[in-house]
Amino acid sequence: MYRSLFPYDMFGEMDRLQREIQQALDLSPNIRGFGRGGFPALNIGGTPQTVEVYAFAPGVDPKTLEVDLERGMLTIAGERKSQLPGDGAQSTLHINERFAGSFRRVISLPEDADPDAVEASFKDGLVHITIQRRAAAQPRRITIH
Repeated sequence: MYRSLFPYDMFGEMDRLQREIQQALDLSPNIRGFGRGGFPALNIGGTPQTVEVYAFAPGVDPKTLEVDLERGMLTIAGERKSQLPGDGAQSTLHINERFAGSFRRVISLPEDADPDAVEASFKDGLVHITIQRRAAAQPRRITIH
């Protein structure tokens, strides 16, 4: 009934505007990841011997990635290019929810992380960074005599 009174879908536009405002202000996780500044999504964990960092960066060219470790801070930076339809008069963009542009994530590492023993790999949009822990900091069992 209401749709016939308006020349365009006003309620659809209001819903879109509400989602955009919510996405801009909300930093809590959802199905699309975090709000702006939260790309790439990270999983960070470890073992007694290593610190493991997984960065989910689909659509990123691994040649554009920069991984730096300085003074206990791990930085992952890069850029994901936009893959939108051309700017011609025939193309129309209806929804754009995919992040495109430059990104930078900074992670504070534990004190026992060894900056000289770091490995990084990239496969299928997943950056896997392994940082060894210093041998002196690893837990060990002491035998009682």
